[in-house]
Amino acid sequence: MAGERGAYARGRARRDEIMAGAVELFGRIGYRNATTLDIATHVGISRTGLLHHFPSKEALLKAILAKRDVEDLERLGPTDDPLTDLGNIVALARHNAGIPDLVSLFAVLSAEAGDPAHAAHDYFVLRYERARASIVGILARAHEAGLLVAGVDVDREARALVALMDGLQVQWLLAPDTVDMAADLRAALQKLLVVPLPD
Repeated sequence: MAGERGAYARGRARRDEIMAGAVELFGRIGYRNATTLDIATHVGISRTGLLHHFPSKEALLKAILAKRDVEDLERLGPTDDPLTDLGNIVALARHNAGIPDLVSLFAVLSAEAGDPAHAAHDYFVLRYERARASIVGILARAHEAGLLVAGVDVDREARALVALMDGLQVQWLLAPDTVDMAADLRAALQKLLVVPLPD
C-alpha cells in the first residue's frame, strides 16, 4: 500500500513537472508551435514518457487550464462581502505578477484561441463569460450595499475590468519593471466605489 502511494506521488509530481515545462514552452513559442517531442525534450523525458501521463498535447493543455481554474477559484472566493471579493481580484493580479510563465501562456493562448479550430477556443469563450458574470455579480452586490458611485453600469464595467486585467497582463509581460498590475487594477476599482477598498 505504501509503495502504491509512493508511486502515485511520484506520478503526480512528474505530471506537475510536465505541466510546468509545457506552460513555459507554450508561453514562449505558442501552443500550436510546440510539439509533444518539444515538450518532452524541454522537460527531459522521452515522448513516450510524456504520452504515458498525457495521451495528447490537447489533453496536456486541458489539464493545465483546469489546474489554473481551480487555483483561481480558490483565490477568488466568492465571499458574502463584495469589498472582500473586489480585494481578492486585486490580490489575484498581485499573485499573477509572481507567475510570469503562466501569464505569458494565457496571453498567447487567448490570442491564438480566436480561431474557432484552436484546442482552447471553447475554453476561452467560457472563461470570459464566467469572468464577466463573476464581476457582474460582485458589482451588483456592491450596488445593493450602496458601495458604488451613482450611475455605474455593472455590465459595462465588468467587460471593461476584464479587458483591463488582460491588457495590464500584456503590458506587464512587455515591461514588468514599469507596470504594477495590482496597483492599476486597484485604482480602477476604487473609482467605482464610494468607500475605500480595503488592503
